[in-house]
Amino acid sequence: MGSVVVSNLVLLVVAALVVAGTLSSLLAARFGAPILLVFLLIGVLAGEAGPGGIHFDDYWATYMVGSAALAVILFDGGLRMRIASMRGALAPALALSTVGVVLTAALVALVAAPLLSLSAMEAFLVGAIVASTDAAAVFFLVRAQGLHLGRRVGAVIEIESATNDPAAVFLTVLLVELLTSNLGDLGLVVLLGVMRELAVGAAIGVSGGFALAWLINRVDLPGGLHPVLVVAFAVLIFAVASLLHGSGFLAVFLAGLVIGNRPVRALAPITGFLDTVTWLCQIVMFVMLGMLVSPEKLAAYALPALAVAAFLILVGRPAAVFACLAPFGFSLKEKTFISWAGLRGAVSIFLATIPMLAHLPGAEVYFNVAFAVVFISLVLHGWTLVAAARRLDVALTDPTPPVRRFEIDLPGQIDQELVAYPVTEGTPAAGAMALPDWARLVLVMRGGHILTPEAAGPLRAGDYGYLLVPPKRVLDLDRMFRPREVTVFLDVAAFPFVGSVRLADLADLYGLPVPESERGLTIAEAFADRSDGHPFAGMRIGVGDGAVIEVREVDEHGVKTAVLRLEPKGFRRGLATVRRLFGRPVVDDD
Repeated sequence: MGSVVVSNLVLLVVAALVVAGTLSSLLAARFGAPILLVFLLIGVLAGEAGPGGIHFDDYWATYMVGSAALAVILFDGGLRMRIASMRGALAPALALSTVGVVLTAALVALVAAPLLSLSAMEAFLVGAIVASTDAAAVFFLVRAQGLHLGRRVGAVIEIESATNDPAAVFLTVLLVELLTSNLGDLGLVVLLGVMRELAVGAAIGVSGGFALAWLINRVDLPGGLHPVLVVAFAVLIFAVASLLHGSGFLAVFLAGLVIGNRPVRALAPITGFLDTVTWLCQIVMFVMLGMLVSPEKLAAYALPALAVAAFLILVGRPAAVFACLAPFGFSLKEKTFISWAGLRGAVSIFLATIPMLAHLPGAEVYFNVAFAVVFISLVLHGWTLVAAARRLDVALTDPTPPVRRFEIDLPGQIDQELVAYPVTEGTPAAGAMALPDWARLVLVMRGGHILTPEAAGPLRAGDYGYLLVPPKRVLDLDRMFRPREVTVFLDVAAFPFVGSVRLADLADLYGLPVPESERGLTIAEAFADRSDGHPFAGMRIGVGDGAVIEVREVDEHGVKTAVLRLEPKGFRRGLATVRRLFGRPVVDDD
């Protein structure tokens, strides 16, 4: 009977955590990464040292569960990224994920050795464990808090966080092997090993992604099983890559990238299912990792761990970022933000279980230091990342407003997708006599009645429109059902321009502080760059104090016309420029 009671108690706790985790997703958008700390603390309290009193020290089980969870999370991250958004970001991201990891680990080792009384190689292992950013934490925080970064900066952060795990994992495993075998000469082993991990992982990930796309489109499964197949296949790709000494983390990310950029069936239910699974994976990982922590041992390493975390966040990470991004033309603000966006999450604690599994002498040092670094990073970055993005002007000043869209899978069909939109007042679709020629209206729901397009006539506010559209054009169709932005400007000057005008010309004419990296772009290119190629009327970009460029008209090729609006300070600056151009005296109203 006692075992039955224990089993039921375990089921009760697990079910309660799942329920709490599901409901906590409502708070994630407001609190971001610190919500995950709640589950980390729940794990600590449920553990042997807490009131829960559960004895749990199974590092092997934690490693296995963590591997599967991270595989699913990284696959989901790749699935949602568009290849077009990677333009100009791949090379700097790969520099950060390889050279940046090694450089960060080496810098951390310089302070970890004296603070923790470790040898040079042991200190290097501490640096390797905390060197990589956590893709799971990055993807979660950016999406949960609705942060819309500029395309290039956002792509660099996401690609780096998804691809720096191979270097960190290989470096950690290699150093553990060297320490357990008492070897001291690294030579070219690190470089060759990282290249092997990247090459094998990339090959398996890309081939596995194409194989999964083929399987989804060719095999008819009962309803609801496509998402299950995708999750299982993602874990399979991770396992195969790892067994062949490649990076399983890179493999699943690339597999997701392939799937997300190819026409596949049931993509809408797959992404919806992954939303739920990835959130539960986060919860499971943090609870399990929290149960491994001993508060007494953690307290013993608190001060040196705090010093290591402070050095990593304030010196190590920024130094590596500035060094790696120096050749790529990023502005000071962009490099500063990328430095600050180096979140550490479950990956670092997960890597810290490797020395424990290898029974490395003093392995508890690595685990407790990693836990402290992650805790500090999640609290500090979780509460400040959005504010830092806005302070440093790397977030969109007017992010894309959400569009309600319902996607319906058509069995046996991958060239067309059935999409439903609610029609609201003020959207371009309301009252429109014609939709784009690549979108076909098939039925309209109006007042509880189903109407044919001929019977319905133009769409009205309150309708639901069901359209057949190529999957690649769905985002283009969104702008037809997005409410137009109504902006009231008082005491402003407005100057219209066509989309082909260069930002450099605007900057020179009106004295606007346009970043050097964007001066060569046209207005149309700048808006396309910040919206992944899907600008909309009313979208704005801030260009200095009191000045914004606002989209007026968009066609299939991008921004057709825009207007430069100058509010009080900008207005006086622009007026002075116009007066100088026409030989009028400049009057300073101040």
